Amino acid sequence: MGPFSAPVEPDGGYVVCNTRQNGSWGPEERKTHMPFQKGMPFDLCFLVQSSDFKVMVNGILFVQYFHRVPFHRVDTISVNGSVQLSYISFQPPGVWPANPAPITQTVIHTVQSAPGQMFSTPAIPPMMYPHPAYPMPFITTILGGLYPSKSILLSGTVLPSAQRFHINLCSGNHIAFHLNPRFDENAVVRNTQIDNSWGSEERSLPRKMPFVRGQSFSVWILCEAHCLKVAVDGQHLFEYYHRLRNLPTINRLEVGGDIQLTHVQT
Repeated sequence: MGPFSAPVEPDGGYVVCNTRQNGSWGPEERKTHMPFQKGMPFDLCFLVQSSDFKVMVNGILFVQYFHRVPFHRVDTISVNGSVQLSYISFQPPGVWPANPAPITQTVIHTVQSAPGQMFSTPAIPPMMYPHPAYPMPFITTILGGLYPSKSILLSGTVLPSAQRFHINLCSGNHIAFHLNPRFDENAVVRNTQIDNSWGSEERSLPRKMPFVRGQSFSVWILCEAHCLKVAVDGQHLFEYYHRLRNLPTINRLEVGGDIQLTHVQT
């Protein structure tokens, strides 16, 4: 049985989603928008929720696929075709009882191969493991710094009495990107600090505050040549144009404030 299958047809310009049960395929769901390009790397993130899979490509929500079989029966992932895998990681569910966010999460980082090359990866069962105990504040190095197509994924749970937390991408003594959800102001503030001086704040959002006290969240930061694209829980939230443009020097991640950090991928 295959609860979810997503064959990619770069030449045909579409992505097929389907489910196979007892050797028979169900009706296809086709996405004519093609987010994959030959020879270009990409990241896939599968957010498993109670009613559906939400699939992100490079941090942007691509498809919502409603379960046709109970999701708890899914125990294997299989990848094959003209693609080279860099890594696969699995994230278990959040720890707070009031948790409508992802039940579990799978991140696949891949590099597409040249046309004609075939790579087949054996089925890999999900690894269930306890939540790592990330100290707060949390600081880690971003190996190689930022560059176009580089992505950073963080997941955690907002504390029930949270006021604020922050995610900083730093270059030396500068904060190239400061992401600061403020529950006391119902705002998500973005800014850059150079030589201890803050620039102008950016606060506009296309929708309501995406972070909720007591609930888990996932933040995906995708670096592009001119900006950072930020998605929260699989939904694109905003773009932040680089104010520090020497991207490789932005090589440190700092996280602090009123959250429990459960997963970091840089």
